[in-house]
Amino acid sequence: MLRFTEDHEWLKIDGEVATVGITAYAAEQLGDLVFVQLPEIGTTLDKGQEVAVVESVKAASDVYAPVAGEVVAINEEIVNDPSIVNANPESSGWFYKLKLADVKSAEGLMDEAAYKELIG
Repeated sequence: MLRFTEDHEWLKIDGEVATVGITAYAAEQLGDLVFVQLPEIGTTLDKGQEVAVVESVKAASDVYAPVAGEVVAINEEIVNDPSIVNANPESSGWFYKLKLADVKSAEGLMDEAAYKELIG
């Protein structure tokens, strides 16, 4: 199941774990990323909490937790090469994996059609 937030994060949910990243729209708006800071594995997050930071040649931006849970994996490759996020934001440019505190919590997020309507 793929879900989106108004803050331009995407979640791909597989059982109790969600892979999270920023959308192609967000990556395009930010421009070329030069820095990515990710959470530590084991970090417990509340919905809406700042979880990561991205910096581009244009600006710095926070990435927020779309749902509550515990960080179980991070994508070290994007820390070493932030351009991966620009090239493939919704696949190999993922940020972290989150074990969901409540699997049903993602049901209230947007599906792809609703997200496309949001960004116009």
